[in-house]
Amino acid sequence: MGLYQSSQWAERGFCKQCGSHLFYRLKQNNQYFMPVGLFDSSEGLVFDHQVFIDEKPQYYCFANETKNLTGAEVFAQFASPE
Repeated sequence: MGLYQSSQWAERGFCKQCGSHLFYRLKQNNQYFMPVGLFDSSEGLVFDHQVFIDEKPQYYCFANETKNLTGAEVFAQFASPE
């Protein structure tokens, strides 16, 4: 596994052999975000947040209610002050 420091406040994990994205980690609180496709089963997973909602295509919609954050809200919430 490889790590890429994508910003002062987050890093990305990837497979060194194939380059697949494995996770996104917020340094501030050690919170991980992983693509659901990494798991063999989605049973027990809860889809409750969407980020960068202001950049999604209009036709892209999910059936369940989620907490929606714009890009500005994501940066305000998770970016540490410089």
